[in-house]
Amino acid sequence: MIQKSILLNIFSTIFLITQVGCRPAVQQTSEPEFGNTAHIVTEQSAAHNDAVAVKEDFEQSATAKASYALAEAKFASGTWLLDDALTGNSKTDAKNGRQSVRMRNKGRLSMQFDLKCGKQISISHAAYGHDGPSSWQLWVSADRGKNYRQLEQTITTAGSTLKKAYFKNNSAAELRFEIRKTTGGNNRINIDDISFDALAADSLPQVQLPGKYDSQNVNGDNGHLLFGNPSNATASIDNAENYLIDQKYYIESYSRSKAIPNWVCWHINMSDLGTTDRLNNFRPDTTLPARWYEADDTSYKGSGFDKGHNCPSGDRTSSSAANSSTFLMNNMIPQAPNNNQRTWEHLESYCRGQVKKGNEVYVIMGSYGSGGTGKNGYYKTIDEGRINVPSRIWKVVVIIPNGNNDLQRINEETRIIAVDTPNDNNIAPNWINYLCTVRDIEKATGYNLLSALPKSLQDIIEIKKFSGGN
Repeated sequence: MIQKSILLNIFSTIFLITQVGCRPAVQQTSEPEFGNTAHIVTEQSAAHNDAVAVKEDFEQSATAKASYALAEAKFASGTWLLDDALTGNSKTDAKNGRQSVRMRNKGRLSMQFDLKCGKQISISHAAYGHDGPSSWQLWVSADRGKNYRQLEQTITTAGSTLKKAYFKNNSAAELRFEIRKTTGGNNRINIDDISFDALAADSLPQVQLPGKYDSQNVNGDNGHLLFGNPSNATASIDNAENYLIDQKYYIESYSRSKAIPNWVCWHINMSDLGTTDRLNNFRPDTTLPARWYEADDTSYKGSGFDKGHNCPSGDRTSSSAANSSTFLMNNMIPQAPNNNQRTWEHLESYCRGQVKKGNEVYVIMGSYGSGGTGKNGYYKTIDEGRINVPSRIWKVVVIIPNGNNDLQRINEETRIIAVDTPNDNNIAPNWINYLCTVRDIEKATGYNLLSALPKSLQDIIEIKKFSGGN
């Protein structure tokens, strides 16, 4: 009896200490055995008052959730909602310990409580068994689940070994998080060891979060919109035909009615060119406003047109997150195969070659008109009329030696390439055949492509045609 009394006192003391050290912002009604015990590490963040480090490893649960059906489950951190997801404990589930969460299709894993956490969030993920790759996103809500926004990049999961994905949290508000599986269909993924750490933002692994892509720096040196916003696009749903989207690794103006970009801008230097393989995870952009049509991987099937990248996969090989971003379907246009695979590919390779020679490159690409000729003939639209087939595809490239204060280094001798090609499968493979001037493209589109430069300089360089060079 004495030993039993001592043990009870010890367990009570441990429970009280851990409960005081870390409390979710919303009181939980879960039983004590599922409260915040050894799975929660108390560590306050100076930048986030009352922020704490919380780890959910999905080891403690009242009962195993063996069905994919929508249901709540209680774990150490609190109650989570599992939709098209279950707790997996088979030999083929990737997990640290006894079990993890397994998701399929468009599964979701949602916190049903709020907490203040630190600046770093890490999530372990892997493919289930021998399943193929899938993508998923982390979403955050500051109003108890009424509205969500995506946090940081889309993650692609491939391979059955658990890897960590890292995200930054710059909010000191009470938050709840939701993991959304976005692509991969029946391919399953495992999620384990979610940590909300009270650490400084500069402790984040930079391979996943290269700072120059912060959306706050889109107009700064090396920023995607350094040369200006060509059409004065805005991120307002009232501006549906000129809707500004910051995809982090590039920025675009999107047309709702055409379901393709008007233009896309991005910057390339050596830090963008790495060893990441082409992911080919074509998928809809689920962040588009509600009730907007979202093209998917099947939308171009049988059309005779390629899913033609604006910002190419080859320009974003520094990480899986960077490469994955280029496969969002609103980075695509219906492009004649020979235009995409020969003429355009040759120009893209030329640009990357310039970067490897010690330059940095700014690119603006777009399309206009309706009606192109693919391998199945001439079409104005595809996908039952939902996606416009452009008649012309253009690109403006600015090449300068590596350095800082890029706008101030543009002069009359700066190499600027302007190309305007027909969207036709009979196109010549040499992009030099389609050289024009920046002013020619501006006249055809109505855009102001280099508006950040002094008008006097624009009047000189925008009427010059590229004459070649290494």
